[in-house]
Amino acid sequence: MNQAHAHIHKRVASRDGMRRLAVAAVAIAVICALPMIAVLLAALSGGTETVRHLMQTVLPGYAGTTLLLVILVSVGTFCIGVGAAWLVTMTRFPLVRWLEIMLVLPLAFPAYVLAYAYTHVLDHPGIVQATLRDVTGWGPRDYWFPEIRSLGGAALMLVLVLYPYVYLLARAAFLQQSGTTFLAARALGSSAWAAFFKVALPLARPAIAGGVLLAVMETIADFGTVAYFGVQTFATGIYTSWFSLFDRAGAAQLALCLLSFALLLAMLERAQRGRARYHDPSRRTQAMPPVELKGWHAAAAVILCGVPVIFGALLPIAVLLWMGIGSEQDLFSPRYLGFIRNSVTLAGVAAVLTVLAAICVGFFQRLSPSRLANGAAYVARLGYAVPGGVIAVGLLVPFAAFDNAFDAWMRRTFDISTGLLITGSIWLLVVAYLVRFLAAALGAYEGGQAMVHANMDAAARSLGQTPMGTLRRVHLPILAPSLLTALLIVFVDVMKELPATLIMRPFNYDTLAVQAYRLASDERLNGAAVPSLVIVAMGLLPVILICRQVGRQR
Repeated sequence: MNQAHAHIHKRVASRDGMRRLAVAAVAIAVICALPMIAVLLAALSGGTETVRHLMQTVLPGYAGTTLLLVILVSVGTFCIGVGAAWLVTMTRFPLVRWLEIMLVLPLAFPAYVLAYAYTHVLDHPGIVQATLRDVTGWGPRDYWFPEIRSLGGAALMLVLVLYPYVYLLARAAFLQQSGTTFLAARALGSSAWAAFFKVALPLARPAIAGGVLLAVMETIADFGTVAYFGVQTFATGIYTSWFSLFDRAGAAQLALCLLSFALLLAMLERAQRGRARYHDPSRRTQAMPPVELKGWHAAAAVILCGVPVIFGALLPIAVLLWMGIGSEQDLFSPRYLGFIRNSVTLAGVAAVLTVLAAICVGFFQRLSPSRLANGAAYVARLGYAVPGGVIAVGLLVPFAAFDNAFDAWMRRTFDISTGLLITGSIWLLVVAYLVRFLAAALGAYEGGQAMVHANMDAAARSLGQTPMGTLRRVHLPILAPSLLTALLIVFVDVMKELPATLIMRPFNYDTLAVQAYRLASDERLNGAAVPSLVIVAMGLLPVILICRQVGRQR
């Protein structure tokens, strides 16, 4: 009788655990969908007058500039990422082992940090133009020099930090290809270049397209670079409408335009990822033989692979160090320690909560692969396609309305003013981070979850474990490395995040990213180098993990 009661108790506990897990996963999905729904409702409530005014004034300019920026970044990341991936995978030349790992380093940099470094070097008072004037004796109007603070300059900064997305995926695709098809094309008379364009590139197309789409989504989400360079995109338009013009309806409608474009890109990326398996349709019968490059071919390969590393990582680090040494910013002053404490607190709390949310959603989908679980996981992943500015507007609109309504009710009923309970809090900002970066944590969690065989779940159940007990005693110990990776990725992404932090941070609660942006906006670039260096140093943590993985893939 006691055994029967114990069995019934375990079944009830298991059912209750599944119910709580389902409620948590659905609640997380609702939180992730809330900003998008709020933006849609706020945009529709703005009226047609605002829409017409936007279309007659700023909307065409925002759309054209954003589209041109997307095209330039797409072409640049494709050329550098695919070219470098092909060279380090299919050829041998001096320094190739070092370069194939170092090509990932620019991932540690936010694009706006590169913008600060290169403006210091290439702007009119910078060392390059000053040296040019000293050597030639020219005056300021006697020569032409490319303007770094331009659409082209912003595109270059974004290309330098985003090409690793394409490089990593293209390299993995080239490594998985069978050499048989490539060799067959060569045997039929095709040159190496012709075989690359006709065989290798088409087979790797889904992976490459996925990398380019990721770069494009980061491009439309960027605020710091385009704002500093004065490039008018949807991201800068949302911030201007919200804070400078105090036009909430206009900001919501601009956010809706950007959200629609982002969700379209997300659907394209998902479709490409779904077809990504056909780049290796048959089992590898023969490894692709690497070509040994010599002479000027080897020198050209070193230059082509080395230039992105130098200009995307090594030179900016050197410039930032030089700027930081010459600045008056004291990294160990109480003020800067406060910036670091705020940044680390926000990033740490957001990383822990985001990984916990990823565990809830991912484990629920594994235990119950139903429409509800799959739908919750799909909605939870949409945040990576939504720019931080859109999420900020989508959260501020409903919660500001709630705060104002609650304050008005408290005033009428109890003659007490509650102020802004939620809108000005750190927790709403943490929710914005969770929505934005949950997809990254889910990706790392699901990658580790693939190592947990279904038989382990069955064995745990047969031993009397509840779903929560299986998660705690079986899954989490195995998934510890993947969860650590997810924590690091989200931690660093939050450290770098600027638009949502700039819009939603509590009063007088600044982070390293906000401090760098403020100093750069005041043209105090030497000072901006100090917080920028700390952000880059934090960003190197997950990049080192990726580099170690790249080094083991051979």
